[in-house]
Amino acid sequence: MRVALVVNPTSGRRRGDRVADAARVRLARDGHAVTLVRGSDADAAARGVERELAAGIDLLVVVGGDGALHHLLPLVLTHGVTVGILPAGTGNDTARALGIPVKDEAAALDVLLAGTTRLLDVATTPAGPVVTVVASGFDSRVNERANAMTWPRGNMRYNLAILAELRSFSPIPFRITLDGPEHDHVVLERDVMLVAVGNGPSFGGGLRICEGADLSDGLLDVVVVNPVSKPTLLRVFPELYRGTHLRRPEVEVHRVRSVELEADDVVAYGDGERLGSLPVRVDVEPGALRVVAPAPGPRP
Repeated sequence: MRVALVVNPTSGRRRGDRVADAARVRLARDGHAVTLVRGSDADAAARGVERELAAGIDLLVVVGGDGALHHLLPLVLTHGVTVGILPAGTGNDTARALGIPVKDEAAALDVLLAGTTRLLDVATTPAGPVVTVVASGFDSRVNERANAMTWPRGNMRYNLAILAELRSFSPIPFRITLDGPEHDHVVLERDVMLVAVGNGPSFGGGLRICEGADLSDGLLDVVVVNPVSKPTLLRVFPELYRGTHLRRPEVEVHRVRSVELEADDVVAYGDGERLGSLPVRVDVEPGALRVVAPAPGPRP
C-alpha cells in the first residue's frame, strides 16, 4: 500500500514529529511504501499532499489534530482518498469521536493498521467543509479573544479569555433557519448565548457541546443555548465535558439537514478554525469522507 504521512512538526508542542517517525518505521516494516510530507504551515502541507495525490496514494495519514485535517479536507474530498488519523494535536475531537486513542500513540497506530474503513458525513459551509462542530456566539467570541492573546499558552489562555469575555458579554440576537427532516424552513428569531452545529459531538478538546451527534447519521445537531445568567454560564461550561448541559431547560437541540445562522458581529469557527463572519449556511453531505476507524466490537 502506498501511504503518505503528512505532519506539521509543531503540532501538539512538537509531538507530531515523534508520532510520524514512529508510524513511518512501523508502516515500512509492515511492507508499505511510505512518504513523509512535512509542512511548516497548513499551505505547505497542502502543497505536499497535492503532489502525493497526483502521484497516486492509497492512504493519507494525517498526523495532528482537527485543524490539520480541516485544512486538508478540500483536497481529500476532491480526490476521494481514504484518511487515517494519528492524533497529535491539542483538540483531536475527530479521533475521539471515532474511538481512536488520543493519548496512546501505539494504540492509535494499531487502529490505523487493523481498523476498517468507515464513511463519515461532512458539514459543508461557504468557507469549506467541517468534520466536527461549527460554533458561533459566546464560544466563538472567546476564540477570537484567545487568538488575539500572546500570553499565556495552552488552555490557560482560553480560560482567561472566557473570564474576560464574560465581563462584557450579553445575549446575541440570532436568526436561525432550520430545514429537515422534522423542520420545513422553520425560523427562530431570539437572543441566545451560542449556537453550535454538530456533525460530531465535541470540539475544543472534548467539550461535548453536541452530545449525541453522530458522524454518520446524515444529520446535523443544532444546539441552542438560550439566555442564562453569567454565573449559570460558568457552571454550564464544566458540564460540556460530560454532555449533561443538554438536560438544562435553557438548552434545545434540533436535528436538521441544513441550517442558516444570521447575527451581527459574530464569527463562526469550524474544527477550531476561523470560518468568517455570519451569516453562514451549513449543510450535511452524507458519507463524503472515508476514514480508517476501529473495527466494531462484538455485539452484546
